[in-house]
Amino acid sequence: MGGSAVGPLSEQTYALIRTAVIGRRPIAAVYGGRPRLLCPHRLGWNGDGRPQVLCYPYGGASESGLLPSGAPENWRCLAVEKLLEVAVLEDPWRTAPNHTRPQTWIARVDVDAEDYPERDPPKGQ
Repeated sequence: MGGSAVGPLSEQTYALIRTAVIGRRPIAAVYGGRPRLLCPHRLGWNGDGRPQVLCYPYGGASESGLLPSGAPENWRCLAVEKLLEVAVLEDPWRTAPNHTRPQTWIARVDVDAEDYPERDPPKGQ
């Protein structure tokens, strides 16, 4: 997966997040010791070959705090290896208008939710 620092737990975490991106499903996880509710939109590797995920957080705790749901400032790029207790949820998919803006956190993209528009969850769920 790009580097020897990725262990079995990170590979399992990566696979869960990959499934969530493709299926446009939110995840629950612990990051930085705080519970998070996240919609993973883009998954890949940074310039150093470490797995990263671009997420739209919609609940839980954040060191810098979250603005109301839908705020474009809420986007976060997180290190996959630091995500613990990852679980795919049945919650509604959430996003903000500027996901497609240029970003440099993920140098090599594996999957992007925008590539799977047919997987949009039904409205009202």
